[in-house]
Amino acid sequence: MFDTVLIANRGEIACRVMETARAMGLRCVAVYSEADAGAKHVAMADEAVCIGGAAPAESYLRGEAIIAAALETGAGAIHPGYGFLSENPDFVEAVEAAGLVFVGPSAKAIRAMGLKDAAKRLMAEAGVPVVPGYHGEEQDPQFLAGEAEAIGYPVLIKAVAGGGGKGMRLVERAAEFAEALKSAQAEARGAFGNEAVLIEKFVTKPRHIEVQVFGDGEKAVHLFERDCSLQRRHQKVIEEAPAPGMTAEMRQAMGAAAVRAAEAIGYKGAGTVEFIVDGARGLRPDGFWFMEMNTRLQVEHPVTEAITGVDLVAWQLRVAAGEPLPKAQEELGIDGHAFEARLYAEDVPAGFLPATGRLAHLGFPADVRADSGVRSGDVISPHYDPMIAKLIVHGATREIALRKLARGLAETQVAGTVTNLAFLGALARHEGFVAGEVDTGLIGRDLEALTAAPGPSPQVVAQAALAAARLWEAAAPQSGFALWAPLARHVLLRQGEEELPCVLRVAGRDRAEISFGDVTVRAERVDGRWRLDGRPAPALFHEGAEITVFAEGGQVFVAVDPLDRAAALGAGGNLIEAPMPGRVVSVLATPGQAVTAGDRLAVLEAMKMEHTLTAARDGVVAEVLVADGAQVEAGAALIRLEEEEEAAA
Repeated sequence: MFDTVLIANRGEIACRVMETARAMGLRCVAVYSEADAGAKHVAMADEAVCIGGAAPAESYLRGEAIIAAALETGAGAIHPGYGFLSENPDFVEAVEAAGLVFVGPSAKAIRAMGLKDAAKRLMAEAGVPVVPGYHGEEQDPQFLAGEAEAIGYPVLIKAVAGGGGKGMRLVERAAEFAEALKSAQAEARGAFGNEAVLIEKFVTKPRHIEVQVFGDGEKAVHLFERDCSLQRRHQKVIEEAPAPGMTAEMRQAMGAAAVRAAEAIGYKGAGTVEFIVDGARGLRPDGFWFMEMNTRLQVEHPVTEAITGVDLVAWQLRVAAGEPLPKAQEELGIDGHAFEARLYAEDVPAGFLPATGRLAHLGFPADVRADSGVRSGDVISPHYDPMIAKLIVHGATREIALRKLARGLAETQVAGTVTNLAFLGALARHEGFVAGEVDTGLIGRDLEALTAAPGPSPQVVAQAALAAARLWEAAAPQSGFALWAPLARHVLLRQGEEELPCVLRVAGRDRAEISFGDVTVRAERVDGRWRLDGRPAPALFHEGAEITVFAEGGQVFVAVDPLDRAAALGAGGNLIEAPMPGRVVSVLATPGQAVTAGDRLAVLEAMKMEHTLTAARDGVVAEVLVADGAQVEAGAALIRLEEEEEAAA
């Protein structure tokens, strides 16, 4: 067996492959772009080679540079991960021509499944059920319209070289066909350089169920199914294994069909045969059809690993080294249920736009498998997929596993960038999903409810106010108390464009009351941990002015500095006022003094911190209204500038 493997990828999958390879005693080589010089996968590797610029075309898609790095570092094999060059047959041939082992299928197998129309013809010949449709080469619009009529509406127009929903159109009536065809062809031409399409019968309540297969180049086995029906715009969101509602009869039929598909092309390594399933009348052996085959490891492979106990990457490396299939079909079985949720840096309210930014903090609960390619402090780059992690849970039953998923999502901590965490949490609690009533249209039908962003609870606001007042830390210097009456402090938070004014009253060393609107929250620290209205407060992260409370999908607040706000509100005004109660440490201005905007006029001590008050505009000091050492209330006038007309005269 080769002793060194180069991972021709980045991020989560590169780290995932390295974990197994190192556990098998293999030496690991990473490749990286200039933008990834400090990435997690680079730090994990025994050796790393820079292969170019930030754009994938300048680095991770440069097959010749990757092969050169493998030869330079003594790697005997290249693992492609998924994406990038993982399904590029020319790259496979170049790897093998260089005398290296490609950890995956042959170039011939990849080409056989590369075009959807050719793959469907091949599968039909192998006895694999395919969706009724037209998969031929004739692309005349009138001919295609006739085929659509013969299939029966509704139909799907799909780009033969497509993926990710590009070049796909649903047509429900004959009158809409011509325009939909023109649109699909244009999109396919722009995305893939190939405008050819196929036409298929549209399944009205479709489920996306795929079967994990593994071959040694001659024989293949299946490792059961995964349900990937929970999708948004044809992109998977949460996957599970096994499929809810699956019967033994249908599982046997789907598994056998998937194995026939793999053996028909002499498949070697891990692959996935994807089926479209008619869920309208339950799962039936005559209600599934071949959709496509992914000739690589899938993003969602961990759920299969969880229910079978098989390390698919270890199998990949062993078979690539010349070993036979590690297990026969009868040795494989299903244990329990598993879910995977894809955590992304994306702005859900803005339409799931990819987000960037520094991950100020990242943490996962101990009982959740988190496959991630980033760490606290890393930056989500605009150059690559914004995935933060895949969260995988396993339980004895679907109900138990789903509860673990919901809890795991609730306990996941991300600060520094917006994420889809709240959206995933809403999905995990969705009534239909909980009941196992899944299909590919579920998210679309309930998108508004799933993406609703309710305001934070009073307890979460109160917790943020405690942090803003520097009372969250166990040994906060402001945690003392005042005699006779609680010390009141105004704390201003902002969430988005909304300002959230709070009043905080310290009632003792470990007690406080926070008023927000007409609600008052009681806070008490017991054994070093705050409790809000008697319940333990969740964790939070505070950096600079930003406070993230890890509750309700992650609530982010900005602590508004009253001095900054006073300056902003007072710009152009005559009075410099105390933004909070405190003691005047020193007055730096004198009557008649000419000042410019930003000049220091006085120093105020409040909550054991000194704050410098500055001039909001150019002007002349008319009078000083306080003396050094004076105690003042919030809003007290300290210094007055001359009226601008008066100063000009």
